[in-house]
Amino acid sequence: MPRRKSLSAIHLASTTWFMLCVGYVFVLALRQLEFRWWVIFSLSGHSVLILLLLISLYLFAVFRGVSRTQEIEIEHPLTRTSYYMAFYTATPFLGGLAACVGMIGTNTISQFFAGIGLGTLGMTFLVWVIVDPAIGLFEMLLPASRRNRLERLAQAEAERARRKRNHEKLLAEVFAREESDRRHWQEVLEPWAERLAKLLASDISQAEREAVDFGASAWQLGGLPCMRQLRDMALAVSKQKAQCKMVPDYISVWWDGIGNWRTPPPG
Repeated sequence: MPRRKSLSAIHLASTTWFMLCVGYVFVLALRQLEFRWWVIFSLSGHSVLILLLLISLYLFAVFRGVSRTQEIEIEHPLTRTSYYMAFYTATPFLGGLAACVGMIGTNTISQFFAGIGLGTLGMTFLVWVIVDPAIGLFEMLLPASRRNRLERLAQAEAERARRKRNHEKLLAEVFAREESDRRHWQEVLEPWAERLAKLLASDISQAEREAVDFGASAWQLGGLPCMRQLRDMALAVSKQKAQCKMVPDYISVWWDGIGNWRTPPPG
């Protein structure tokens, strides 16, 4: 935990230094092209390419920093060490320091700072975009890294297969339970369905109370699925007796408000 906090602090400081160098070099280039501070200019052509390059460089470094925390140490024996991670995050500082040493003896202050800024950008680009990916690729080609990666992928595949089997087993158990419930309800609901079919053919105003009792009993027996099964069975019996394909579904209206039952909208 202290190491992570230290690396985060170094990363924040180096990022700030990197952005300052980017800003200084960018402003210096504009000044050399005789742009004034108050001029509103359009970023086009080479300026856009340079800006996109710098933004991409920084986002790439951020992505690499995040992905490195998820790497397996045995697969990345060098880049996962504290020394390398400190070197990686402090790269802008190291580039600026190297440029500072190399610019000793420069005649003007502006050239000195320009050299430091360009050195920071060059060192950062070299390490973050070229050297670090190359080292990571080399680590992945090591025998121990390849062996561990294959084992890890095999374990991950086995875990996915196990989860899939458990999921399929759970679904099978749920379907089997539902099928068992439907068979059980079928036996219990047959006389209720016969009675509801008679109520549909009788005086509707007098049948509602008894139909509500059947609905409440079905709700207590198996909830909404049981109520649906009873309604379907009653309608099927009613159509068979009336020898008619269309039978008014008064049951849905009678049962409105029982448990989760709601009258379907007309249509």
